[in-house]
Amino acid sequence: MNDRVVVAGAVYDQGRLLAARRSAPPELAGRWELPGGKLEPGETGEQALVRELREELGVETEPLERIPGEWPLAPGYVLRVWTARLVSGVPAPLQDHDELRWLGPGESDAVDWLDQDRPAVAEAMRRLPTGTDAPGATPEPDAPTGPLSDGARH
Repeated sequence: MNDRVVVAGAVYDQGRLLAARRSAPPELAGRWELPGGKLEPGETGEQALVRELREELGVETEPLERIPGEWPLAPGYVLRVWTARLVSGVPAPLQDHDELRWLGPGESDAVDWLDQDRPAVAEAMRRLPTGTDAPGATPEPDAPTGPLSDGARH
């Protein structure tokens, strides 16, 4: 296969999944995705995911497992998705995004996902750690869901 690989992270924290709203390119702006980016030569998918999430969101993550399958993007590109645990930092929309939102169980339809992300999001939500299963953190009873930013950053 000669397709270039784009990696994305189903980032979990406190029993929630992170969604990122695209700010670019214009044809994708306003739609939501699992954050990530292109695999660079010599990188594994897991290495690319950690690098991309650091660059795009300013956080450190630990890849957990690859969600089975891959999805076609633009011609010559395929999407591969890993679940990942937030290790440190507070996600911020640093590159290509203008808003982030944590989604809890049953909230995956709260945002307008990019079509190619929908199958991976559905599987990520099925795998969503809850309660004592949440890696790295025990969910707080009143942990907020919703926007991480006020959307004013464009």
